[in-house]
Amino acid sequence: MTSFFQNFVGLPYEWAWFVATLVGILVIALPLMLAVAMIIYADRKIWAAMALRRGPNVVGPFGLLQSFADGLKVFLQETIVPAAANRGLFILAPIITFTVALIVWAVVPFQVGVVLADINVGLLYVLAASSLGVYGIILAGWSSNSKYPFFSAIRAAAQMVSYEVAIGFILISIVLWAGTFNLSGIVEAQRGVLNTPINGFFLNPLLFPMAIMFLISSLAETQRAPFDLTEAESELVAGYQTEYSSMSFALYWLGEYANVILMCTLNATLFWGGYLPPLDWAPLYAVPGVIWLFGKILFFFFVFSWVKATVPRYRYDQLMRLGWKVFLPVSLFWVFLVSGVLMWTRVGF
Repeated sequence: MTSFFQNFVGLPYEWAWFVATLVGILVIALPLMLAVAMIIYADRKIWAAMALRRGPNVVGPFGLLQSFADGLKVFLQETIVPAAANRGLFILAPIITFTVALIVWAVVPFQVGVVLADINVGLLYVLAASSLGVYGIILAGWSSNSKYPFFSAIRAAAQMVSYEVAIGFILISIVLWAGTFNLSGIVEAQRGVLNTPINGFFLNPLLFPMAIMFLISSLAETQRAPFDLTEAESELVAGYQTEYSSMSFALYWLGEYANVILMCTLNATLFWGGYLPPLDWAPLYAVPGVIWLFGKILFFFFVFSWVKATVPRYRYDQLMRLGWKVFLPVSLFWVFLVSGVLMWTRVGF
């Protein structure tokens, strides 16, 4: 795209690079915002169907405009900052959460060569950037100067840190097998796994348990049911965003669903072939890779909603036990197992 602005628009290289990068950001961010609005609608529809209810069905055809009506409502509401709150940090916290939810998308490959920043350490960037989200939550709970948001923020911090450790070891297994931190390289390494016509690491018996653990850890990392202890209404009112209103609350809402879509994307990219078709068969490659990726994202989002509608909430001690006593030792053992198998099969000793 930089060469396009250089050759056809006549911009110097520096300005061509700047404009091309800005256009790339908008091409990702604007559809993502639209996707968040529609995914909230889909979430509510799935919950309603599983509870034998109708869900949103009044605003617009089939209720499709309900999310936009909700967005307009919160936009027109008054922004209230509690008198005892730290005003600067109170306003900054949702901005951090929303921004962090967007910057990770810079390294996600949507198709061959279609990625904003195709860096060699893409997976490290994802892990580092996504872990910054805890700061927005901690600041929200502390700056509110209210005990219920503060308790929720402490829970969220402990929960996110706990499962990020396990996610880190799971990602190490992927990196060992693919031989690269680059997300495009990881997707390409999933072509014809184990000399079969199937694309995706899920077929690999060594990596399939990691795929299941990563999916469960994704639920915990995004505070989705059954791990939504940070929003437990019975003891915490509504969580760390209890004191927020208007667009500040909407930024948390959008950031939460953007993170959910991101985790669905990472599940599809790391284990299920990403933009590759399910089968390594030439006619299937006629379908654009972004369509395959979008279909896999929708499947995983359905799984997220399905779990939320059917699985009861964990107790906090169960949540911590699963993260530290099950996922951490298993994922650490799996790193040794995968590295040992690779040394045996690829190096020969």
